[in-house]
Amino acid sequence: MKKVGILAAVCGIAVVVVPWLMPTGPGLGLDATQFLASGSLLTGAAVVFLGGLLTAMTPCVYPLIPITVSVFGARKAEGRAKALVLTSSYIIGMGVVFSALGVLAAKTGQAFGSMLGNPAVVTGLAVFLLVLATSMFGAFELALPSSMQQRLTTVGGAGVAGAFLMGSVSGFLAAPCTGPVLTGLLAFVAKTANTGLGAALLFVYALGIGVPFFLIGVFTVRLPRGGVWMEWVKSVLGIVLVALAISYLRDAFPWARDTVKAAAAQLGRTPGALLAGAFAALGVLVGAIHLSFKSGSREFVIKAVGVALVVIAITVRIGVMDTTPAGALWVKLGWMELPKAPTFEWHHVMPAKQATFSTEEFEKALASARAAGKPVMIDFFADWCAACKELDRETYPAPEVISESERFFNIKIDATNSEDALDVLMERFGVQGLPTVAFVSSGGEILKNPRVTGFLEPRPFAEELKKVR
Repeated sequence: MKKVGILAAVCGIAVVVVPWLMPTGPGLGLDATQFLASGSLLTGAAVVFLGGLLTAMTPCVYPLIPITVSVFGARKAEGRAKALVLTSSYIIGMGVVFSALGVLAAKTGQAFGSMLGNPAVVTGLAVFLLVLATSMFGAFELALPSSMQQRLTTVGGAGVAGAFLMGSVSGFLAAPCTGPVLTGLLAFVAKTANTGLGAALLFVYALGIGVPFFLIGVFTVRLPRGGVWMEWVKSVLGIVLVALAISYLRDAFPWARDTVKAAAAQLGRTPGALLAGAFAALGVLVGAIHLSFKSGSREFVIKAVGVALVVIAITVRIGVMDTTPAGALWVKLGWMELPKAPTFEWHHVMPAKQATFSTEEFEKALASARAAGKPVMIDFFADWCAACKELDRETYPAPEVISESERFFNIKIDATNSEDALDVLMERFGVQGLPTVAFVSSGGEILKNPRVTGFLEPRPFAEELKKVR
């Protein structure tokens, strides 16, 4: 029980702290080199790396480590230097394939993001993730046929080229456990529509998976024997998949999205984060990780309650990230006060809830701005767009951005659901991905420069605003 207590404390603290440490999303123009070199993204890369390491520790990957290393001959190499070359070649081969998947996901990101506005598509994706989660919880085992696994292990033979090719097919060998985690990561990359980000994230993920292979291949390290702890890792991954499925459903259905937003507004960012941490710790103590769904009906129910508590904690924690620091509930009770500071003003948000986009209303807004001699800032966003939310959370509330924006006529265009009139507007403004912030001069001219694509921090965003006259 001492281990469970420590795990509960770590889980609770992680739920509170990790979202604060996570970096804000890079812009769409950022390439892989800039992504990996950016100090503000180290925490995010570390989390992805940890996800890869956890994947390597699952029962369907872990037993393959000594077998795979022996196949490409790293342990039989003449000296540690040769072992280092072979093992590195294996991991790079795996990283190249995963990076290609990341690039593909980013290239199709706009189409993927548009589909996430369709409730039917999102429901199917959520069901798929939930099925994978039940596999992580031990309901059934996913595995490639043994004949296919044996065929894959013979790819390439020995040597550097053989190790590289063996790494390139390791995703198939690890499919039962790599697949679920990879699905969530690829979905995130697709939402960013960032090629560099996709390649870099997936390569870092591959490095995480490759750590145990590297240790045993180069140093002949005795890795811990499989046991109960591997089932704990599967439970963690299962909980993450359930939380991911719920997040997709929340963004796809307006009533669910509004419910979460209303609850988050009541709790507030800081109290909500602390409450989420407490729920996560309680869920782990109850049995979300250390109990099994296969040990009888009583333990099944207890573990289900624990898993539900942790999933609720994650959902609450994500929800309160986009609200005010002080919750309305605590303000009503007199326990907190609303911050007295200027706020960013949107003059129009189009289309309104449950309405279709009106080109006429948009043209009227542009005409009134032109009559007032004001430039226009147009923010194209979607509810499924993570970087859009980061702009709302990190950039627009900043004092320097608010001050500079006061001379603009600010319009927010909701592109969550595809419409013909909206598609025409996005084509007119050259919107290729979300978020895109476009500008119109005070004379009514659509400006090609400046333009913001992706997340941009407050200070450089304010500098872009200053360029518009």
